Amino acid sequence: MRFRNNVAWLALAVLMLAAARPATAANKDIIQLQTQVQALQDQVARMQQSIDMNMGAVKNLVEQSADSVNKMNAAVNDLQQKMQGQASDTNGRMEQISGQIQSLHDTVDELKSRLAKVSKQLDDMQQGGQNLAAGQPGMTASAGPPTAGAPGADSNPAVSQAPPANVLYNNALRDYNSGKYDLSSQEFNDYIKYYANTDLAGNAQFYLADIEYRQGNFEAAARDYDKVLEQYPGGNKAAAAQLKKGYALLELGQREAGIRELKSLIGRYPRSIEASQARDRLHRLGVTSGSTVHKPPAP
Repeated sequence: MRFRNNVAWLALAVLMLAAARPATAANKDIIQLQTQVQALQDQVARMQQSIDMNMGAVKNLVEQSADSVNKMNAAVNDLQQKMQGQASDTNGRMEQISGQIQSLHDTVDELKSRLAKVSKQLDDMQQGGQNLAAGQPGMTASAGPPTAGAPGADSNPAVSQAPPANVLYNNALRDYNSGKYDLSSQEFNDYIKYYANTDLAGNAQFYLADIEYRQGNFEAAARDYDKVLEQYPGGNKAAAAQLKKGYALLELGQREAGIRELKSLIGRYPRSIEASQARDRLHRLGVTSGSTVHKPPAP
């Protein structure tokens, strides 16, 4: 009986041990899983830290790149402004040089006119001397310029009261170069009024238009530049007048008409300084300077 009881107790102990062993194994599995989870969490933490560090480095690089781009943009803008300033200075110098060349042309024309008058006076004196030597009536020692009312005197009393042509023109040109535009305009108008058939009348008309252009009266300037082209087509101001007429039309917003005028100038006077200025203006307008060659109007 006791033996049977001992066997029962032994069987119960075995059962209890058998039941305890799976619980212990389960605990070990749980512990192992917890260890693995902790290891994964540590890896995730390290990866997050690495990502944060890399993101910081990337952000720093982006900021540096943005700073570099901003500096480059500032440098490019500064360079563009300098180039625009240089282009403006170059255009201003070109216009100044063109004005100086025009003044030199005027001076040469004036000298030519004076030389022609002196040559004519010498011819008259020579002819008078020959007449005297031949015993024919001619100039006498007391002879002088014809007086009012005498044969050969100017029949227009207003012309006889006007200053000499060269004096009036030189005064007008001096006042123009000094910026006294109102006085210069009046003097050039007087020159055209009294000496419309002289060689410098076309120059006077050009400077009247140029004064209006400088004062911002572009519509009147375009009309008066056109008078130079129509009334004095063979004058030395024809190319300059057509150039400035094109400029005036552009200032008035008449882009197509202005471009057409500049292209016509290049066709008529391809090797002139004015043609170079017209090409430069067309280039700044984004227009090619090619054009059909136009024959200048017949004088």
